[in-house]
Amino acid sequence: MSAGDRVVLRRAAGPDAAAVADVWLRSYSAALPSVVRARSDDEVRAYFREVVVPERETWLAEVAGRVVGVMVLAGDLLSQLYLDPEWRGRSIGDRFVALAKERNPTGLTLWTFQVNKPAHRFYERHGFVPVEYTDGSGNEEREPDVRYVWRP
Repeated sequence: MSAGDRVVLRRAAGPDAAAVADVWLRSYSAALPSVVRARSDDEVRAYFREVVVPERETWLAEVAGRVVGVMVLAGDLLSQLYLDPEWRGRSIGDRFVALAKERNPTGLTLWTFQVNKPAHRFYERHGFVPVEYTDGSGNEEREPDVRYVWRP
């Protein structure tokens, strides 16, 4: 990111769905190489186009017109937070979490896979605490996960 590049967070709209899904796909592949995805690339793109962007509170991070991150809220559930791999470590995730807390000041919950140790460190740094560990039988990927909670 050059000095002139400004990160803008804004609500996603229909035309953003493909770019948002592509960020999700690139991020998932980079962050979770050992986790088998339950859906094909085309199914993920259709889900973002038909469900996530039109029906959920979907936010994106954009730099010079390029989508580099996505966050999805469903009430107090922070259901998605993915950054383009080359845009990690640039405080975009921090800004997304601050926005999620602003939108849900009474608290948040989220799930992440147990193998995703960088996510655990990230969320714990932001005040989230692990409250439940599962064997993965309740998620599509059948991957052990952990539920985190943040309370102000």
